[in-house]
Amino acid sequence: MDYKRTIIITGGAGFIGSHVVRLFVNKYPDYRVINLDKLTYAGNLANLKDIEHKPNYAFVKADICDFPKIQELMQAYHVDGIIHLAAESHVDRSIKDPFTFARTNVMGTLSMLQAAKVYWESLPEGYENKRFYHISTDEVYGALEMTNPEGLDSPFATKASSEHHHAYGTDFFTEDMKYQPHSPYSASKASSDHFVRAFHDTYGMPTIVTNCSNNYGPYQFPEKLIPLFINNIRHHKPLPVYGKGENVRDWLYVEDHARAIDVIFHRGKTADTYNIGGFNEWKNIDIIKVLISTVDRLLGRPENADIDLITYVTDRKGHDMRYAIDSRKLQRELGWEPSLQFEEGIEKTVRWYLDHQDWMDNVTSGDYQKYYDSMYKNR
Repeated sequence: MDYKRTIIITGGAGFIGSHVVRLFVNKYPDYRVINLDKLTYAGNLANLKDIEHKPNYAFVKADICDFPKIQELMQAYHVDGIIHLAAESHVDRSIKDPFTFARTNVMGTLSMLQAAKVYWESLPEGYENKRFYHISTDEVYGALEMTNPEGLDSPFATKASSEHHHAYGTDFFTEDMKYQPHSPYSASKASSDHFVRAFHDTYGMPTIVTNCSNNYGPYQFPEKLIPLFINNIRHHKPLPVYGKGENVRDWLYVEDHARAIDVIFHRGKTADTYNIGGFNEWKNIDIIKVLISTVDRLLGRPENADIDLITYVTDRKGHDMRYAIDSRKLQRELGWEPSLQFEEGIEKTVRWYLDHQDWMDNVTSGDYQKYYDSMYKNR
Protein backbone atom coordinates (compact mmCIF):
# COMPACT_ATOMS: atom_id res chain seq x y z
CA MET A 1 0.00 0.00 0.00
CA ASP A 2 1.14 3.53 -0.76
CA TYR A 3 0.90 5.48 2.44
CA LYS A 4 0.13 9.18 2.54
CA ARG A 5 2.71 9.71 5.28
CA THR A 6 5.25 7.68 7.22
CA ILE A 7 5.81 8.77 10.79
CA ILE A 8 8.27 7.57 13.40
CA ILE A 9 6.99 7.90 16.96
CA THR A 10 9.89 7.47 19.38
CA GLY A 11 9.14 6.02 22.79
CA GLY A 12 5.95 4.57 21.39
CA ALA A 13 5.88 1.66 23.85
CA GLY A 14 5.92 4.02 26.82
CA PHE A 15 3.07 5.68 28.65
CA ILE A 16 2.30 8.77 26.55
CA GLY A 17 3.83 7.28 23.42
CA SER A 18 1.55 4.25 23.37
CA HIS A 19 -1.51 6.50 23.47
CA VAL A 20 -0.15 8.59 20.60
CA VAL A 21 0.67 5.49 18.54
CA ARG A 22 -2.79 4.05 19.14
CA LEU A 23 -4.49 7.32 18.15
CA PHE A 24 -2.50 7.72 14.92
CA VAL A 25 -2.78 4.06 13.87
CA ASN A 26 -6.55 4.03 14.35
CA LYS A 27 -7.33 7.54 13.12
CA TYR A 28 -5.06 7.55 10.06
CA PRO A 29 -5.16 4.18 8.26
CA ASP A 30 -3.42 5.85 5.31
CA TYR A 31 -0.40 6.69 7.52
CA ARG A 32 2.35 4.18 8.21
CA VAL A 33 3.23 4.50 11.91
CA ILE A 34 6.63 3.25 13.04
CA ASN A 35 6.90 2.72 16.79
CA LEU A 36 10.59 3.11 17.64
CA ASP A 37 11.41 2.11 21.21
CA LYS A 38 14.45 0.74 23.03
CA LEU A 39 12.20 -1.15 25.46
CA THR A 40 13.86 0.10 28.61
CA TYR A 41 12.09 -0.52 31.92
CA ALA A 42 9.37 2.00 30.98
CA GLY A 43 8.63 0.52 27.54
CA ASN A 44 6.06 -2.24 27.32
CA LEU A 45 4.55 -3.57 24.09
CA ALA A 46 1.64 -4.96 26.10
CA ASN A 47 0.44 -1.34 26.06
CA LEU A 48 -0.33 -1.78 22.35
CA LYS A 49 -1.77 -5.31 22.13
CA ASP A 50 -4.98 -3.96 20.61
CA ILE A 51 -3.28 -2.48 17.52
CA GLU A 52 -0.14 -4.60 17.08
CA HIS A 53 -1.56 -6.46 14.06
CA LYS A 54 -2.87 -3.40 12.22
CA PRO A 55 -1.44 -3.22 8.68
CA ASN A 56 -0.24 0.38 9.06
CA TYR A 57 1.69 -0.29 12.28
CA ALA A 58 5.26 -1.49 12.69
CA PHE A 59 7.51 -1.81 15.73
CA VAL A 60 11.28 -1.33 15.60
CA LYS A 61 13.47 -1.98 18.64
CA ALA A 62 16.23 0.61 18.55
CA ASP A 63 18.10 3.13 20.66
CA ILE A 64 17.60 6.75 19.61
CA CYS A 65 21.30 7.30 20.38
CA ASP A 66 22.25 4.77 17.68
CA PHE A 67 22.75 7.33 14.91
CA PRO A 68 23.61 4.85 12.10
CA LYS A 69 20.50 2.80 12.92
CA ILE A 70 18.27 5.87 12.90
CA GLN A 71 19.76 6.93 9.55
CA GLU A 72 19.04 3.47 8.17
CA LEU A 73 15.42 3.61 9.35
CA MET A 74 14.84 7.07 7.88
CA GLN A 75 15.93 5.83 4.45
CA ALA A 76 14.33 2.38 4.63
CA TYR A 77 10.89 3.71 5.53
CA HIS A 78 11.08 7.08 3.69
CA VAL A 79 10.11 8.89 6.87
CA ASP A 80 8.58 12.35 6.50
CA GLY A 81 7.50 12.99 10.08
CA ILE A 82 8.93 12.39 13.55
CA ILE A 83 7.05 12.69 16.83
CA HIS A 84 9.80 12.49 19.43
CA LEU A 85 8.64 11.29 22.84
CA ALA A 86 11.44 8.94 23.89
CA ALA A 87 13.04 10.25 27.06
CA GLU A 88 14.13 9.41 30.56
CA SER A 89 11.53 11.22 32.64
CA HIS A 90 11.64 10.32 36.33
CA VAL A 91 13.14 13.14 38.41
CA ASP A 92 14.27 10.87 41.26
CA ARG A 93 16.22 8.70 38.82
CA SER A 94 17.83 11.79 37.29
CA ILE A 95 19.10 12.90 40.70
CA LYS A 96 20.80 9.52 41.17
CA ASP A 97 22.03 9.07 37.59
CA PRO A 98 22.25 12.34 35.60
CA PHE A 99 24.54 10.81 32.95
CA THR A 100 21.81 8.51 31.62
CA PHE A 101 19.46 11.48 31.31
CA ALA A 102 22.03 13.55 29.44
CA ARG A 103 22.75 10.66 27.09
CA THR A 104 19.16 9.80 26.24
CA ASN A 105 17.46 13.17 26.39
CA VAL A 106 20.21 15.32 24.88
CA MET A 107 22.33 13.07 22.68
CA GLY A 108 19.35 10.92 21.69
CA THR A 109 17.43 13.99 20.53
CA LEU A 110 20.50 15.23 18.65
CA SER A 111 20.81 11.83 16.98
CA MET A 112 17.18 11.99 15.80
CA LEU A 113 17.60 15.58 14.58
CA GLN A 114 20.79 14.89 12.65
CA ALA A 115 19.41 11.72 11.05
CA ALA A 116 16.31 13.60 9.93
CA LYS A 117 18.43 16.50 8.63
CA VAL A 118 20.75 14.27 6.61
CA TYR A 119 17.91 12.27 5.08
CA TRP A 120 15.52 15.12 4.35
CA GLU A 121 18.25 17.32 2.85
CA SER A 122 19.15 14.44 0.49
CA LEU A 123 15.67 14.48 -1.05
CA PRO A 124 14.79 16.56 -4.12
CA GLU A 125 11.98 18.29 -2.21
CA GLY A 126 14.15 18.85 0.86
CA TYR A 127 12.15 19.85 3.95
CA GLU A 128 8.85 20.28 2.12
CA ASN A 129 5.99 18.53 3.95
CA LYS A 130 8.34 17.32 6.70
CA ARG A 131 7.98 17.86 10.44
CA PHE A 132 10.06 17.15 13.54
CA TYR A 133 7.82 17.40 16.60
CA HIS A 134 9.57 17.35 19.97
CA ILE A 135 7.60 16.74 23.19
CA SER A 136 9.03 18.42 26.27
CA THR A 137 7.93 19.24 29.81
CA ASP A 138 6.74 22.16 31.88
CA GLU A 139 9.64 21.53 34.27
CA VAL A 140 12.06 23.38 31.97
CA TYR A 141 10.47 26.64 33.14
CA GLY A 142 11.55 26.10 36.74
CA ALA A 143 9.04 26.72 39.52
CA LEU A 144 6.23 29.16 40.23
CA GLU A 145 5.55 30.85 43.52
CA MET A 146 2.60 29.65 45.52
CA THR A 147 1.05 32.92 46.58
CA ASN A 148 -2.36 31.39 47.32
CA PRO A 149 -1.80 28.36 49.58
CA GLU A 150 -5.56 27.69 49.91
CA GLY A 151 -6.24 28.05 46.19
CA LEU A 152 -8.75 30.23 44.39
CA ASP A 153 -10.97 30.01 41.33
CA SER A 154 -8.84 29.74 38.23
CA PRO A 155 -8.74 32.63 35.76
CA PHE A 156 -8.38 29.99 33.03
CA ALA A 157 -11.67 28.21 33.62
CA THR A 158 -13.09 26.40 30.61
CA LYS A 159 -16.14 24.26 30.12
CA ALA A 160 -13.84 21.32 30.87
CA SER A 161 -12.82 22.76 34.22
CA SER A 162 -14.32 21.42 37.40
CA GLU A 163 -15.51 23.34 40.44
CA HIS A 164 -12.51 21.91 42.29
CA HIS A 165 -10.04 23.53 39.91
CA HIS A 166 -7.91 25.99 41.84
CA ALA A 167 -5.06 28.33 41.05
CA TYR A 168 -2.49 28.52 43.80
CA GLY A 169 -0.86 31.66 42.43
CA THR A 170 -1.28 34.40 39.89
CA ASP A 171 1.51 33.44 37.48
CA PHE A 172 1.54 30.57 34.99
CA PHE A 173 3.99 29.02 32.54
CA THR A 174 3.64 30.68 29.13
CA GLU A 175 5.41 29.88 25.88
CA ASP A 176 7.70 32.92 26.05
CA MET A 177 8.85 32.29 29.62
CA LYS A 178 12.57 32.03 30.39
CA TYR A 179 13.94 28.52 30.98
CA GLN A 180 15.12 27.85 34.55
CA PRO A 181 15.46 24.07 34.99
CA HIS A 182 16.19 22.90 38.53
CA SER A 183 16.71 19.13 38.26
CA PRO A 184 19.04 17.02 36.08
CA TYR A 185 15.90 15.77 34.31
CA SER A 186 14.56 19.22 33.46
CA ALA A 187 18.06 20.43 32.53
CA SER A 188 18.40 17.58 30.04
CA LYS A 189 15.00 18.36 28.53
CA ALA A 190 15.81 22.07 28.32
CA SER A 191 19.00 21.25 26.46
CA SER A 192 17.15 19.03 24.00
CA ASP A 193 14.58 21.78 23.41
CA HIS A 194 17.39 24.19 22.54
CA PHE A 195 18.87 21.72 20.06
CA VAL A 196 15.50 21.31 18.33
CA ARG A 197 15.08 25.08 17.95
CA ALA A 198 18.70 25.43 16.83
CA PHE A 199 18.12 22.95 14.00
CA HIS A 200 15.33 25.16 12.72
CA ASP A 201 17.31 28.37 13.06
CA THR A 202 20.51 26.92 11.55
CA TYR A 203 19.28 24.47 8.92
CA GLY A 204 15.68 25.49 8.34
CA MET A 205 14.33 22.18 9.64
CA PRO A 206 10.53 22.39 10.20
CA THR A 207 10.44 21.78 13.95
CA ILE A 208 7.88 22.30 16.66
CA VAL A 209 8.11 22.00 20.46
CA THR A 210 5.41 21.43 23.07
CA ASN A 211 5.72 21.58 26.84
CA CYS A 212 3.17 19.58 28.78
CA SER A 213 2.10 19.27 32.40
CA ASN A 214 1.89 16.06 34.47
CA ASN A 215 0.08 13.30 32.59
CA TYR A 216 -2.05 10.57 34.15
CA GLY A 217 -4.16 7.70 32.84
CA PRO A 218 -3.89 4.04 31.74
CA TYR A 219 -0.55 2.30 31.07
CA GLN A 220 1.60 4.64 33.18
CA PHE A 221 4.65 2.95 34.68
CA PRO A 222 4.01 2.53 38.42
CA GLU A 223 6.97 4.57 39.63
CA LYS A 224 4.84 7.67 39.07
CA LEU A 225 2.54 8.95 41.80
CA ILE A 226 -0.94 8.02 40.58
CA PRO A 227 -0.45 4.38 39.46
CA LEU A 228 1.96 3.70 42.33
CA PHE A 229 -0.50 4.93 44.94
CA ILE A 230 -3.50 3.17 43.36
CA ASN A 231 -1.56 -0.10 43.58
CA ASN A 232 -0.34 0.60 47.11
CA ILE A 233 -3.86 1.45 48.34
CA ARG A 234 -5.20 -1.73 46.80
CA HIS A 235 -2.59 -3.79 48.66
CA HIS A 236 -2.64 -1.75 51.91
CA LYS A 237 0.96 -0.58 51.42
CA PRO A 238 2.37 2.74 52.70
CA LEU A 239 1.86 5.90 50.64
CA PRO A 240 5.16 7.84 50.88
CA VAL A 241 4.49 11.58 50.57
CA TYR A 242 7.36 14.02 50.04
CA GLY A 243 7.56 16.75 52.69
CA LYS A 244 4.08 17.88 53.66
CA GLY A 245 2.51 17.03 50.30
CA GLU A 246 1.98 20.74 49.59
CA ASN A 247 3.65 20.76 46.16
CA VAL A 248 1.24 21.69 43.37
CA ARG A 249 1.08 20.19 39.88
CA ASP A 250 -1.17 20.72 36.86
CA TRP A 251 -2.66 17.39 35.70
CA LEU A 252 -3.53 16.38 32.13
CA TYR A 253 -5.36 13.20 31.10
CA VAL A 254 -3.07 11.32 28.71
CA GLU A 255 -5.66 10.85 25.95
CA ASP A 256 -6.24 14.61 25.93
CA HIS A 257 -2.49 15.06 25.51
CA ALA A 258 -2.50 12.61 22.58
CA ARG A 259 -5.31 14.61 20.95
CA ALA A 260 -3.29 17.79 21.40
CA ILE A 261 -0.24 16.16 19.78
CA ASP A 262 -2.41 15.13 16.82
CA VAL A 263 -3.75 18.66 16.36
CA ILE A 264 -0.35 20.32 16.73
CA PHE A 265 1.45 17.85 14.46
CA HIS A 266 -0.99 18.58 11.67
CA ARG A 267 -1.85 22.24 12.20
CA GLY A 268 0.74 23.77 14.50
CA LYS A 269 2.91 26.59 13.22
CA THR A 270 6.45 25.60 12.24
CA ALA A 271 9.15 26.73 14.70
CA ASP A 272 6.50 27.58 17.26
CA THR A 273 5.98 26.39 20.84
CA TYR A 274 2.71 25.33 22.45
CA ASN A 275 2.06 24.64 26.12
CA ILE A 276 -0.33 21.77 26.88
CA GLY A 277 -1.98 21.69 30.30
CA GLY A 278 -5.05 20.27 31.93
CA PHE A 279 -6.23 23.46 33.67
CA ASN A 280 -6.14 21.42 36.88
CA GLU A 281 -3.86 22.40 39.73
CA TRP A 282 -3.82 20.04 42.70
CA LYS A 283 -1.68 19.70 45.78
CA ASN A 284 -0.10 16.25 45.97
CA ILE A 285 -1.75 15.52 49.32
CA ASP A 286 -5.18 16.40 47.93
CA ILE A 287 -4.72 14.07 44.96
CA ILE A 288 -3.66 11.29 47.31
CA LYS A 289 -6.80 11.77 49.39
CA VAL A 290 -8.93 11.62 46.22
CA LEU A 291 -7.15 8.39 45.23
CA ILE A 292 -7.75 6.83 48.64
CA SER A 293 -11.43 7.77 48.57
CA THR A 294 -11.91 6.52 44.98
CA VAL A 295 -10.04 3.22 45.38
CA ASP A 296 -11.76 2.41 48.69
CA ARG A 297 -15.18 3.19 47.22
CA LEU A 298 -14.61 1.10 44.08
CA LEU A 299 -13.31 -1.83 46.14
CA GLY A 300 -16.29 -1.66 48.48
CA ARG A 301 -14.26 -0.64 51.50
CA PRO A 302 -15.42 1.81 54.16
CA GLU A 303 -14.88 5.45 53.20
CA ASN A 304 -11.24 6.50 53.67
CA ALA A 305 -10.41 3.12 55.17
CA ASP A 306 -6.82 3.51 53.96
CA ILE A 307 -6.17 7.12 54.98
CA ASP A 308 -3.69 5.89 57.61
CA LEU A 309 -1.43 4.59 54.83
CA ILE A 310 -0.17 8.15 54.24
CA THR A 311 3.46 8.35 55.39
CA TYR A 312 5.42 11.60 55.21
CA VAL A 313 9.03 11.19 54.07
CA THR A 314 12.03 13.48 53.60
CA ASP A 315 11.38 15.87 50.74
CA ARG A 316 13.01 15.40 47.33
CA LYS A 317 16.17 17.45 46.74
CA GLY A 318 15.36 20.69 44.92
CA HIS A 319 11.64 19.86 44.89
CA ASP A 320 9.86 22.60 42.90
CA MET A 321 6.82 23.93 44.73
CA ARG A 322 4.39 24.68 41.91
CA TYR A 323 3.92 24.09 38.18
CA ALA A 324 0.96 25.52 36.27
CA ILE A 325 0.53 25.66 32.51
CA ASP A 326 -1.23 28.41 30.57
CA SER A 327 -2.73 26.56 27.56
CA ARG A 328 -4.74 29.46 26.20
CA LYS A 329 -2.55 29.87 23.11
CA LEU A 330 -3.31 26.27 22.09
CA GLN A 331 -7.01 26.85 22.73
CA ARG A 332 -7.08 30.10 20.87
CA GLU A 333 -5.04 29.13 17.80
CA LEU A 334 -5.88 25.44 17.30
CA GLY A 335 -9.12 24.98 19.24
CA TRP A 336 -7.87 22.29 21.62
CA GLU A 337 -9.00 22.01 25.21
CA PRO A 338 -9.07 19.14 27.72
CA SER A 339 -12.14 16.94 27.40
CA LEU A 340 -12.27 15.55 30.94
CA GLN A 341 -12.77 17.10 34.30
CA PHE A 342 -10.14 15.86 36.70
CA GLU A 343 -12.57 13.89 38.86
CA GLU A 344 -13.89 12.10 35.78
CA GLY A 345 -10.36 11.35 34.59
CA ILE A 346 -9.30 10.03 37.98
CA GLU A 347 -12.38 7.80 38.15
CA LYS A 348 -11.55 6.33 34.71
CA THR A 349 -7.90 5.93 35.65
CA VAL A 350 -8.54 4.17 38.97
CA ARG A 351 -11.08 1.84 37.35
CA TRP A 352 -8.58 0.96 34.61
CA TYR A 353 -5.83 -0.01 37.05
CA LEU A 354 -8.21 -1.98 39.26
CA ASP A 355 -9.55 -3.81 36.18
CA HIS A 356 -6.05 -4.52 34.82
CA GLN A 357 -4.27 -5.95 37.83
CA ASP A 358 -2.63 -8.49 35.49
CA TRP A 359 -0.91 -5.63 33.63
CA MET A 360 0.20 -4.09 36.93
CA ASP A 361 1.49 -7.43 38.26
CA ASN A 362 3.40 -8.07 35.04
CA VAL A 363 5.07 -4.65 35.25
CA THR A 364 5.85 -4.63 38.97
CA SER A 365 7.29 -8.16 38.80
CA GLY A 366 9.56 -7.29 35.87
CA ASP A 367 8.28 -10.29 33.87
CA TYR A 368 7.51 -8.08 30.87
CA GLN A 369 11.21 -7.14 30.56
CA LYS A 370 12.36 -10.75 30.72
CA TYR A 371 9.95 -11.60 27.90
CA TYR A 372 11.18 -8.83 25.62
CA ASP A 373 14.83 -9.48 26.47
CA SER A 374 14.43 -13.08 25.31
CA MET A 375 12.41 -12.08 22.26
CA TYR A 376 14.94 -9.57 20.94
CA LYS A 377 18.26 -10.90 22.24
CA ASN A 378 19.25 -12.30 18.82
CA ARG A 379 18.05 -9.34 16.76
